[in-house]
Amino acid sequence: MRFRHPDGSTVHLSYCTNVHPAETLDGVRAQLRDHCEPVRRRLGRDRLGIGLWLARDAARTLINDPAELRALRAELDSRGLEVVTLNGFPYEGFGSDEVKYRVYRPDWTEPDRLAHTTDLARLLAALLPDDATEGTISTLPLAWRTPYDGDPEAARTARAALTTLAQRLDALAELTGKSIRVGLEPEPGCTVETTADAIAPLTDVAHDRIGICVDTCHLATSFEDPGTALDALAAAGIRVVKSQLSAALHAEHPHLPEVRTALAAFAEPRFLHQTRTRTAAGLRGTDDLDEAVAGRALPDSTPWRAHFHVPLHAPPAPPLTSTLPVLRDTLTRLVGGPVPLTRHLEVETYTWQALPAELRPRTRTQLADGIAAELTLARDLLVDLGLKELP
Repeated sequence: MRFRHPDGSTVHLSYCTNVHPAETLDGVRAQLRDHCEPVRRRLGRDRLGIGLWLARDAARTLINDPAELRALRAELDSRGLEVVTLNGFPYEGFGSDEVKYRVYRPDWTEPDRLAHTTDLARLLAALLPDDATEGTISTLPLAWRTPYDGDPEAARTARAALTTLAQRLDALAELTGKSIRVGLEPEPGCTVETTADAIAPLTDVAHDRIGICVDTCHLATSFEDPGTALDALAAAGIRVVKSQLSAALHAEHPHLPEVRTALAAFAEPRFLHQTRTRTAAGLRGTDDLDEAVAGRALPDSTPWRAHFHVPLHAPPAPPLTSTLPVLRDTLTRLVGGPVPLTRHLEVETYTWQALPAELRPRTRTQLADGIAAELTLARDLLVDLGLKELP
């Protein structure tokens, strides 16, 4: 979906396909047929943006066979789908029964992360619509905090890898005329947990093609104020290359037994749901939601937020809610001003099948309806900010 900003530039809205498990190119094609095109039809649009997730095996197939890449591009066109952004955070296995800590490997100290991200940049340059010259990729925020933090050699290795990536993106732009930018995506528990944590490593790299991806669920989980965060990034000269529109799980009164019971329904074995609370002494947290609800791992006199991407249009029932207000505030700062701070927005609710059983979609039709409802909400927010939806 495309929108005209009041300054005349085009803002793209897509949804991320990491909600649909696929490790192979055949699986990606099935996603386009079974999920993406039906969502487009529900929205009544001739064209729908998707934030494509290409696992390692799918990406390598496309890199090694130009005919397959041309065929994928043609299939996107024929189904009314377009790609201006990729989710490069998960490497493989994102549809496994248990993902947890595995999603953070390989990290930016390992050669495979640089090789995979380089592949994704080459593929995105080929998949961009004919009238688009800019693409974006979100990626792992360097590494999970252990054993990375406190290891100067790890920091040097990651910085060198990002510098090499930036040089490759420069060469790709010269070769293709397509400008691809990569954004570190701060996430709780990682060495870059907050936008503030991103400033030093990105300043060290000091290259326009490497910036930040602001995920509004992660921002909220860490209790970051959107205005403060975005002002600090701007002051440091760090570009917001894309933003993922998502909402976290919020519990206002975690000391109450009924709130603990409601939270426990969201503790599940597949994904990591880092949980945070803000106290007078600073941010406190656990690596997973079950650690928080099971006992006294977290103070419970202040609200809790958990890294669980809940559907934008359907916050959980009381006594829980979502951090949709943080998404709204962030979006206002990103695209509600005289010029957009980013032009790539991606709805990223990948946890539909991890929701409590009574909230999960049971059919493809129900899932498509839910994704379309999320995109409709995002569209309405953009229109309310003065952007005009384009055909």
